[in-house]
Amino acid sequence: MTTPSLQKVPNEQAPMALLLEADPSPVTIARYLQEGHCVVARLDDAIVGVYVIKALTASTWELMNIAVAPEHQGQGIGALLLHHAIDQARQLGAKRLELGTGSFGHQLTFYQRAGFRVVAVEPDYFLTHYPEPLFENGLQHRDRLRLALEL
Repeated sequence: MTTPSLQKVPNEQAPMALLLEADPSPVTIARYLQEGHCVVARLDDAIVGVYVIKALTASTWELMNIAVAPEHQGQGIGALLLHHAIDQARQLGAKRLELGTGSFGHQLTFYQRAGFRVVAVEPDYFLTHYPEPLFENGLQHRDRLRLALEL
């Protein structure tokens, strides 16, 4: 497989359909895109992945979204994006990178493999912040885990 090229894009050029793969709320995505850094992965001319990071404080940044097109998953693109996001946050002065994710599923394992650790649980987060129930593998997401990586 050819390695995708990564490039920062203006937020108005963010691939909304791909961002919606990881976060079903267009309103929430629009909100964090305003202050975020959006980076896309391209194979030839096609955008196959994306991530958005934003500053919470001068030393703490958050990975707001990371997504890979379904037909390109399992090829290392997500790991490439995640490691780039970690490096990007570090270059922007972050000492810590945080994220929120569901309390089960492949995403949790993905982040833990990269060294992220659970630092908090937000009970009923998905019930109160999303109008439609979110299911994965037949289970409803309820609680959100906060994960952090010290940089």
